[in-house]
Amino acid sequence: MSRKDKYNVDFKENFKIYLSILSKYKGLAFGSLLIVTLYQLIAVSESFIFKSFIDHGEQLSSNVITKEVFWNSILLLLGILAGLLILKAVLVWFRVWFVNKLDTHLIRDMKQKFFKHILYLSSKFHSDKKTGSLISRIIRGTNSIEPINDITIFSMVPILIRFFVLAVTFVFFEVKTAIALLVVSVSFVVYSLYVMGKQKDSQINANMQDDAEKANIADVFGNISTIKYFGKEDKIVNKYNSISNKTRKAFSKFWGYYNWLNAGQNLIMGVGTFFILYFPMRGFLNGEITIGTVAFIYSSYLAFSGLLYEFVHGIRGYRKAMIDFNDLFKYEKIENEIKDIPGAKEIKIKKGVIEFKNVTFSYNNDKIISKLNLVVPENSKVAIVGPSGAGKSTLVKLLYRLYDLDSGNILIDGQDISKVKQESLRSEMSIVPQDAILFDDSIYNNIAFSNPKAGRDEVLKAIKFAQLDKFIARLPKRENTIVGERGVKLSGGERQRVSIARAVLADKKVLVLDEATSSLDSETEHEIQRDLQELMNNRTSIVIAHRLSTIMKADMIIVVEKGRIKEIGSHQELLRNRNGLYRKLWNLQAGSFND
Repeated sequence: MSRKDKYNVDFKENFKIYLSILSKYKGLAFGSLLIVTLYQLIAVSESFIFKSFIDHGEQLSSNVITKEVFWNSILLLLGILAGLLILKAVLVWFRVWFVNKLDTHLIRDMKQKFFKHILYLSSKFHSDKKTGSLISRIIRGTNSIEPINDITIFSMVPILIRFFVLAVTFVFFEVKTAIALLVVSVSFVVYSLYVMGKQKDSQINANMQDDAEKANIADVFGNISTIKYFGKEDKIVNKYNSISNKTRKAFSKFWGYYNWLNAGQNLIMGVGTFFILYFPMRGFLNGEITIGTVAFIYSSYLAFSGLLYEFVHGIRGYRKAMIDFNDLFKYEKIENEIKDIPGAKEIKIKKGVIEFKNVTFSYNNDKIISKLNLVVPENSKVAIVGPSGAGKSTLVKLLYRLYDLDSGNILIDGQDISKVKQESLRSEMSIVPQDAILFDDSIYNNIAFSNPKAGRDEVLKAIKFAQLDKFIARLPKRENTIVGERGVKLSGGERQRVSIARAVLADKKVLVLDEATSSLDSETEHEIQRDLQELMNNRTSIVIAHRLSTIMKADMIIVVEKGRIKEIGSHQELLRNRNGLYRKLWNLQAGSFND
């Protein structure tokens, strides 16, 4: 698929989505359009009043009317003009009020709509997307609501109303002038659309490059520690300079089309002005129209030409906004491949018996798990070990139904997890993940996240259990200390202990420890291991461990390799098998020893 096909913008479909969001606010939209219509009618009326001024002046100079009649007419016209100007000022205020209300409501609805949609997309979607690029598209797409509304209300609707009124008026005064107005308008718009059509691919390319640059910036500052440790600032700066230069070239090409657009528009308007003046002047010389009518036509045309520029600028802005919309709206077409079946019920885990039945799973066409069968009894402590890439963490993701199986079933208390609501499934288990990533919030709120209904005493108890109390006591704001983005202000061990406290507070029947103590020093690990043993009592616990010394007391150790179970047994039983994989892994970590 070519890039052009891949990034083809469906303006009709995008406009339908826009209208679907707008449909909630028909009253605000109708009020805005009504005000704009009245405003344009007043604008034409002003030009007509000036026509009357000139015509009355001509009649006075020709002695057709007396000074008294002239002055009374002028006073009447001035009164009408003053009233129209006051009304226009009121309409301007209400126009801005209506548009502001419409903008803020629509932007909020767009943000909420796509935030929710993207949040509920699968883990695979989020693992494949760069955060910087995702944020860029959300912000750019939702912010395009304002220009779309402004273009519609301040550019497109006014030009259509003004054109219709002027066309009817010009036909009444001078038919050839009306035809000239039509030719100029059509030529101006068609030429502008042609150039903007040529510009579209350049804008898409510029947007892609802009996304790539933002994604690079997010990636760099998300890995700032690695850059500092390896002293690669210069390399990163050079890479960014190269990317930003590509962005400059992309936008330079995109903006270059404006030269052709402006030059062609000015040429068309110049030729048009000649004919707009030529025909009325001939009509005046032939006695067919008054000098006031000539002034009316010319002044109306000048005002209309300004609207024409605004109209085309609006179309250009509309196309840009729709392209920005398109980048975001494409996400709406992406569905979460992990779906709840119709009528799915919430699961309540009471015993915690877990069964993997003939489970097979592939990721990106690579088979990770193959025909795996495993039963984890109620209240048992089961450890899963194996070489890197053996599929240990994948089993946890499958248990949480972050991915669907190729075949087989996973049961909890006899309930197939593919037939229950996935959010209820995940909320019924507790986990300490390998990567303890925290919210940019307080330590307290990060822990309370797993159980928002928990009281303060319960949170503080979880803090003490995870050996965080002494550390927190040294902080000026104690448990209210902000941990920074992704918990960057805490050490790896401190982040892991916050994660452990969060799991403790969740207090679920099924507990998963995915390398739960991997970031802790030996002394802290020893202290927490004792508490983790207590935490695992009366729970079904699945422990994924790299350090085999941490799972010696497990009821059952599952040794996996290449997605298959190689050995099952207790620590002592597995060590007796001199040719077993567990014995090999143990020797690598602990050195040779005698049984």
